[in-house]
Amino acid sequence: MRDRIAALKENLSLAIVGKTEAIDLVLVALLSGGHALLEDVPGVGKTLLAKSLARSINGQFQRIQCTPDLLPSDVTGTNIWNPSTREFEFLPGPAFTNVLLADEINRATPRTQSALLEVMEEKQITVDGETRRVPQPFFVIATQNPIEYQGTFPLPEAQMDRFTISLSLGYPSEIEELQMLQKHHNHLSVNELEPCISLEEVKELQRLVSQVKVTTDLQYYILNLVRASRNHEEITLGISPRGTVVLQKASQALAFLRDRDYVIPDDVKFLAPHVFSHRLIPASGRSARTIVKKMLDSVAVEKVLV
Repeated sequence: MRDRIAALKENLSLAIVGKTEAIDLVLVALLSGGHALLEDVPGVGKTLLAKSLARSINGQFQRIQCTPDLLPSDVTGTNIWNPSTREFEFLPGPAFTNVLLADEINRATPRTQSALLEVMEEKQITVDGETRRVPQPFFVIATQNPIEYQGTFPLPEAQMDRFTISLSLGYPSEIEELQMLQKHHNHLSVNELEPCISLEEVKELQRLVSQVKVTTDLQYYILNLVRASRNHEEITLGISPRGTVVLQKASQALAFLRDRDYVIPDDVKFLAPHVFSHRLIPASGRSARTIVKKMLDSVAVEKVLV
């Protein structure tokens, strides 16, 4: 299956120029069974990345443009009355897909944001007391603009905790932006991307990722990082137990992407800022990523005797 990973990366790089690290992080979220939060300014390729991923895995793609008037039923679906059958019929919402792009998620009201909580965690949607499974694999890519806050509703801690990874694509370099112009000049479109991996192969990759070995020593290292966040003087709210599990799963996925069947400390160190930063509530005026870096510098990787 290693060749499938290489093909998937190559396919995504055809559409997303030069963002190797960002592609790896999104694949970490996908292969660990989680979701990704992209915090970036408009126009840097967030939507293109989501579309390209869906196209590459031959999956269904749906996009939700989050606005204050968006209703929970606009996400999950609703029951409608059919006069001919004189029965209610379920009309699925856009969440019944493989790759769901929730664009500018912080512009939706908290009530609508909460409609995603169940499906992101349980891979199912309950409407009027009836629970339905969504297609598998199911992957949410949400975006928000970190600069523009007018008319937004900040995501609550419970919602932020559902995202495996947070990342920023950032502006391209001069060379990357030139390559982007050349591709657009040659009319390269995301619709021209050919699927390079099937949905069943994605599920098999997720199964293989779950088998990547994590030693007890590394698990203690993860625990020590988590506990440091809960006792840090610059942090108001530390990492939840869900965040602990997520860091381990993400580290397994990264090790797999790096062609290993075991996790090393560098996997954990690389991912901790992306797994922790959006989960932490720092003290006023503090930077979450700066605090995480301090934690990584202060927590040693060592054998813990029990």
